[in-house]
Amino acid sequence: WISVWDHFYAADTSGRPECLEAVATHAALACETSTVTCGCLVYSVGYRHPAVLANAIATIDHLSGGRAALGLGAGWHQAEYEAYGIPFPSAPIRLAQLDEAAECVRGLLNSEATTFDGRYFQLRDARCEPRPVQAQLPIWVGGGGERRTLRTVARWADGWNVPFVSPDEFARKRAVLHRHCEEVGRDPAQIKCAVNVALAWKDEDLEAQFDGMAEFFRGAALTGSDEEARDKVGRYVDAGADQVNIALRAPWQPDGLERAAAAIGVRAQEQEGKITA
Repeated sequence: WISVWDHFYAADTSGRPECLEAVATHAALACETSTVTCGCLVYSVGYRHPAVLANAIATIDHLSGGRAALGLGAGWHQAEYEAYGIPFPSAPIRLAQLDEAAECVRGLLNSEATTFDGRYFQLRDARCEPRPVQAQLPIWVGGGGERRTLRTVARWADGWNVPFVSPDEFARKRAVLHRHCEEVGRDPAQIKCAVNVALAWKDEDLEAQFDGMAEFFRGAALTGSDEEARDKVGRYVDAGADQVNIALRAPWQPDGLERAAAAIGVRAQEQEGKITA
């Protein structure tokens, strides 16, 4: 799995303005790779109409030979919205837009034609042609909101991704997701569960990535020794994670990433391939 993010400015503490546009970068990954799943965690539903995004992802699925995945999120980086003149409504409205967008995209990717009459999005006999290579192109929903976001996951998603929570918090939210699945009549085994973790071998690395919030994110970071990193991954697996994503943040550390691959690879083999990074 390799993923891009959907930002116009760097949404970290690096202070760097450069940020490649997500759809174009997603397509480039599809063309430059041959085996990995290419995704985006996550596309903000406020930046593109879901029909436009569905067509883009279907195209990327063809470019990749059937390796595309689509992540959707409600959006949060208010400064970007304001800089580009994009409306930034309240959280309840953005979450409602997320739910509608997920339903629209699911219909467009899975059906020959889709009609949808929502409050925020409308489709009239809309088609997505050519259809994706995959019969069920995976839709991921990102976020940890237990009342609204996880219900959207239960209703529409093939995968759930939550960033920067501890193994214990991940397990608790996963249990909430299972309750939502029961309420909507969905088998939770149909939904993959993933968590984003930081990579910071030293305390100063964690501080450089998260500035004054370093201690808040420590519980969701691979840090310390190789054994400590392996144990942290194992705790996520024990909590029900099907996938652990290393979410890279500036300043970049290629050597640290290679070290993580070696350390986590041992744990992945121990877990019979259940974990990816």
